Amino acid sequence: MVKVRFAPSPTGHLHVGGARTALFNWLFARKNGGKFVLRIEDTDVERSSREMSFEILSALKWLGLEWDEGPVYQSKRLRIYQRMAERLVKEGKAYYCYCTRQEIEDRRKKAEEQGKPWKYDRRCLNLSSEEREKFENEGRPKAIRFIVPEGKTEFEDLVLGKISVDNSEIEDFVLLKSDGYPTYHLSVVVDDHLLKISHIIRGADHIANTPKQILLYKAFGWNPPLFAHLPLILGPDRKKLSKRHGETSLLAFKEKGYLSLAMFNFLAQLSWSPGEDKEFYEVEELVERFSLEKVRHSNPVFDFEKLAWLNARMISLLPVDRIWEELKPFLKREGILEDLEKRQDWSFRMLALVKERARDLAELAATARRYVRRDFEYREEALKKHWKDGAKEGLERLLQEFEKVESFTAEETEKVLRELADRMGIKAAKLIHPLRVALLGERVSPGIFDVLEILGKEETMARIKRALSELP
Repeated sequence: MVKVRFAPSPTGHLHVGGARTALFNWLFARKNGGKFVLRIEDTDVERSSREMSFEILSALKWLGLEWDEGPVYQSKRLRIYQRMAERLVKEGKAYYCYCTRQEIEDRRKKAEEQGKPWKYDRRCLNLSSEEREKFENEGRPKAIRFIVPEGKTEFEDLVLGKISVDNSEIEDFVLLKSDGYPTYHLSVVVDDHLLKISHIIRGADHIANTPKQILLYKAFGWNPPLFAHLPLILGPDRKKLSKRHGETSLLAFKEKGYLSLAMFNFLAQLSWSPGEDKEFYEVEELVERFSLEKVRHSNPVFDFEKLAWLNARMISLLPVDRIWEELKPFLKREGILEDLEKRQDWSFRMLALVKERARDLAELAATARRYVRRDFEYREEALKKHWKDGAKEGLERLLQEFEKVESFTAEETEKVLRELADRMGIKAAKLIHPLRVALLGERVSPGIFDVLEILGKEETMARIKRALSELP
């Protein structure tokens, strides 16, 4: 059975690169009827935090990546790793290392001064029994190092093809640190085996780790899983994506008002294509089309502008009931959620009208506030452009005409406005633009007659009167 895992370290926010890795694992599991496991690699005691663990879980849930097993916390499995490391020592496949960090650093510097490449010199592998006894009696802290065998380590990467590494390039790496905590290599191999992980899908920055881990699998007598390494995500300058390019935390995009489905679509198509020319896909469509064979080798660029465009496009096209739950926190922030929930039919009609121009949910909520509350500020650029000579006179006349309208529909108000413009001998725009300023304080809006119908007669009249009394 296909079983994959996503194993973030709670030492920081969930980066969009990590989110893409999680998403590819999730898609692969769902496509193959398998399981998606969440493991939290929190053995870095100094840097890991519960807050970051909680944030990672929240980010995955926002993206829609529900896990089938877990979360498994490595910090609760220390005895397992310790027992496995000791097993390799007993089998002659690992050894105790008593070298201090300073001693190793001194030997490394000496090698560098001599122009020699450095890797651990196996000093503790060749200790005499007397030297070991001396260190033990002193109570000197000890780590456990793996004995790297001679030969080559090869594996067939499901994305990159065959990869081969000469073992002479690999030093005897640490399995268990002197404080009893495992290194990354030991903990992931033990956990992936015990959790029965069939495929490891992760970023290409882990390629150098894979030969070491395959050697560990063989030392334990276990069959290694299949590996697939995903190309790294680059910034617009084609350098590794980082904060210098802009925000890279997944939840930061949520806070800015990005739809989870927009982010899902965008991340899914970094290094992979569903194969059709569509603006966006439903999750089920992406699951059906996904395959590792179609993952491109080239490093994708995280195009912030393309993501913003996709987000705006999806807000525009999706029905209000599809975005309502994600929009609610932004409406609450604007102080209008309770008002809108009391008259949801009207709210959905209003939002359907205004969402076509919104770039994100925060902007949509801010715009919606102008339809709900009358205390908005008039935009300076709107006043300069459209609140000119004749604006007040036109609105005063329009106010009188609107007072007579019984059926305050878009069709009826348009008829009234255009007939008034004809009688005044002016273009309809001379009335429409100042009216828009009076109703919403904006320079642009959806069709003004649709706005009138949404606001209704009573609210429209009140807003025109406010503008006439407050604006010069």
